[in-house]
Amino acid sequence: MQDEKHIIRRIQKHGDHTATDLLIRNYYDEIVAYAYKQTNDREIAMDLTQNIFISMLHTIARYDERQASFRTWLYKIATNKIIDYHRSRGAIRYKTLDLDEIDIPDETDFVLNLEHEDLTARIGTYVGRYDAGTQRIFRLKIFGEYTFAEIANMTKMPEATVKTKYYRLLKNLKEEFGNEYHT
Repeated sequence: MQDEKHIIRRIQKHGDHTATDLLIRNYYDEIVAYAYKQTNDREIAMDLTQNIFISMLHTIARYDERQASFRTWLYKIATNKIIDYHRSRGAIRYKTLDLDEIDIPDETDFVLNLEHEDLTARIGTYVGRYDAGTQRIFRLKIFGEYTFAEIANMTKMPEATVKTKYYRLLKNLKEEFGNEYHT
C-alpha cells in the first residue's frame, strides 16, 4: 500500500474516494476478523465492520497521527462499536443453524464446541457488565492480541492500571466460570 499517512491526508483534505477505498481494503479483513472473534457471527461481524468504517470516515478529519497510529485509532473505533453492540443486545441472542450447511464432527467434539460457544457467549455478556474502559482493555488483549504497553498507550492509562483492570477481570471471570470450562 502507498504511504498510509499520505493516503489519510488525501482523504482528510479532498475526500479522495480512491484513497478511501485503498485504506478500507487494507484494513477490512483484519477488522472483520476482530469483530468476528467477539461475536461468533459472520453477518454481525460484517455489519459491525461496515459501521466501524462509516464511523471512521465520519471522524477521519479529526484523526491526528501525533496522538496514535491509524491502526490504533481504528481499533479504538472498532472496540467502541463492538462494546456498543454487546451493550445494546442485552440478553444472549441464539443463532439458528441449518444442519445441512455445517459439517458435524464426532459427537464428543460437537458437544464440546457447543459448550465452548455457549460459555464464550456468556463470558461476553458478563464482560459487557463492566465499564467501557475495562471492556476495551479485555477486548484489545484477548481479541486484538495487543501487549499491555500497547493497550496503555491506546487508552492513555498507566500500564500498571491496565494490568490491574485486566487481571481483576480475569480473576472475576475465573470465580464466575472457573468450574464450567473443561478441556
